[in-house]
Amino acid sequence: MIMPDYARTMAHYNAELNRRIYGAALRLSDEQRREDCGAFWGSIHGTLNHLLWADRLWLSRFGIGEAPGVPIRESAKLVSDFDALWAERQAMDETLIAWADGLTTEDLGGELSWHSGATGRDMTKPRDLIVVQIFNHQTHHRGQVHALITRFGEKTGDTDLPFVLP
Repeated sequence: MIMPDYARTMAHYNAELNRRIYGAALRLSDEQRREDCGAFWGSIHGTLNHLLWADRLWLSRFGIGEAPGVPIRESAKLVSDFDALWAERQAMDETLIAWADGLTTEDLGGELSWHSGATGRDMTKPRDLIVVQIFNHQTHHRGQVHALITRFGEKTGDTDLPFVLP
């Protein structure tokens, strides 16, 4: 389905978009970042927390780092301080890039099995599909955050893949 270059490209794109999103969010007040605007995870802060939570969880299933210590329903509250959340996001992006840079075609083959707390059952899916899910999930929720940020009048710059990476 995908090749290692896909994961590398998406990991670098992901990191750059996170820099743009967090840069714009840092220009907002803490009150604006925490305002429940009706997004699935409530606020900008909550949604960005959920993204960090999900990346930790998925990478732990690939044997990288540890799973977050809270269930999905509490993922929006993972890190309370926004500056600390930004620092943890940057570290996670470096981890994602290093992981993606090391992937081989063989790493993307086969299946990944885990117990899903969200569905309450054991799951098995192709490994390459899960890699796509990691980056698709980022894009999905980051788009929600982008909408909330622009609602407050801030700008992030280009977000389209062909215009972001060299």
